[in-house]
Formats: sequence, structure tokens, C-alpha cells
Amino acid sequence: MSKKLTAPTELPDEDDLRAVLAYNMRLFRVNKKWSQEELARQCGLDRTYVSTVERKRWNIALSNIEKMASALGISAYQLLLSPQERLRLMTETYGETAQTAAPELSDSDPATTA
Repeated sequence: MSKKLTAPTELPDEDDLRAVLAYNMRLFRVNKKWSQEELARQCGLDRTYVSTVERKRWNIALSNIEKMASALGISAYQLLLSPQERLRLMTETYGETAQTAAPELSDSDPATTA
């Protein structure tokens, strides 16, 4: 059975680190067009573990964050960086083009989703 991969539809509370991690795991995984099973395989973890972390049911060891980040081809800190903070950093670096590239993350309405 194959499910369509969908990116997260709601921004996480930037003060809830498990929600931020779950959001970013799913976002980066879907961008690679990977199922939870494929991410688990790439990390050497069980698919049910990946699923429970993405649903914010379990805490995760730092070593597993490193495994997931490595499999996804990103730095571990990127899994813990809130989308709101990512936009702030992009805006500082690239100016208004970052706001144009990600209007759903603008401070005017952070709960708005695409």
C-alpha cells in the first residue's frame, strides 16, 4: 500500500522542540520523496520509531537525530531549527527575497498554511 507523500500543513509551535523536530523530519523526508520506511532504512532505525517521532510520541536520542540528519543530507541543527527562525535567518541574510520565497512563514500571520 502506497500513500501519497504530503508535507506538513501546520507550522509547529516554535517553543515545542518535539513539534519542530517532527515538522522538519517530515518536511525534509517528503522533499526527498522518501517514505518513513525509506528514512528508517537509510538511518538503520525501525519504521515505527520514525513514525512515533514524527507524531511527537517519543523523545529521540541525539545520536538518532544525527543519523536522520546525515541520511537527509543536512546538519543536525537544521532538524531543530523552527521554520519561523529559519525565515528570520534567511531574511537577515537575503533580505526581502526570503519573505517572498516563503510568504506562509511571514510574521503577519504565522498560522497561515499553504
